[in-house]
Amino acid sequence: MNNTCITTVDRINAALEKYLPDDTRSVIWDAMRYSIFSGGKRLRPQLILATCTGLGGNIDAAMPFACAVEMIHTYSLIHDDLPAMDNDDLRRGKATSHIKYGEAMAILAGDALLNLAYEVMGEACEKNPKRISALRAIARASGAYGMVAGQAADILWENKTIDESALIYIHAHKTAALIKACLEAGGILSEADSKQQSDLSEIGENLGFAFQIRDDLLDMTLSTEEMGKPALSDIKNNKATYVSLFGLERANKDCNALISRALMLIEGLRLSNTALFQLAESLCV
Repeated sequence: MNNTCITTVDRINAALEKYLPDDTRSVIWDAMRYSIFSGGKRLRPQLILATCTGLGGNIDAAMPFACAVEMIHTYSLIHDDLPAMDNDDLRRGKATSHIKYGEAMAILAGDALLNLAYEVMGEACEKNPKRISALRAIARASGAYGMVAGQAADILWENKTIDESALIYIHAHKTAALIKACLEAGGILSEADSKQQSDLSEIGENLGFAFQIRDDLLDMTLSTEEMGKPALSDIKNNKATYVSLFGLERANKDCNALISRALMLIEGLRLSNTALFQLAESLCV
């Protein structure tokens, strides 16, 4: 990762520290901080900031939304790891929230992060009501029209023979929707025009699908120790992935084709910096 991205990640982490203080004795804040500061790559908040600043927007104006998206993403991981969902013991090489704090506290930590995200975005919208469209885009992508719908479909298809349309639906909603919303929110916060917003939506959709395919590829080819979480190569189940349905060769080909399309569209935006291009390029397999 280049120095620009490292600096951006540091700024995101510093902002998250302000929203999640460590000077409290409440176990719920400990649980929230445990998962939010467990070593994530901060891809989604970086996408918001890179899009916004690349189109001439202000990084400080976009930072609350970047932090909120990371809170939403982290809540989804906490809940996804629960026994009722994927029942995972490891996340990023550490014990998952429910293993460390218990199932009830993990659920509450996820709930608290989700609500804090909307509080943070709401405060930002009070300062500038034009930002409400960014909040709406993130909210829609996080709930029953996006990520939650994808998670529900993923559960319904467990232990069943999945078809292409169902798998595409799951990927589009569970993973791609929120990544797409990050690009859209970045555009809204920078006051992008309608053509730019349309391109950002397509870029986000392509990157979202590519990210999930890349994750499937890593799951199938790396071990649990390398992944920092239970890898599918170490799990004896029939969980359907892009790789299991289409094979490694097509998965690699499709992932890189999606990224190539995204990179072409990013070049067409003529951004003032290369941060978004570099983030997209980093998803190549």
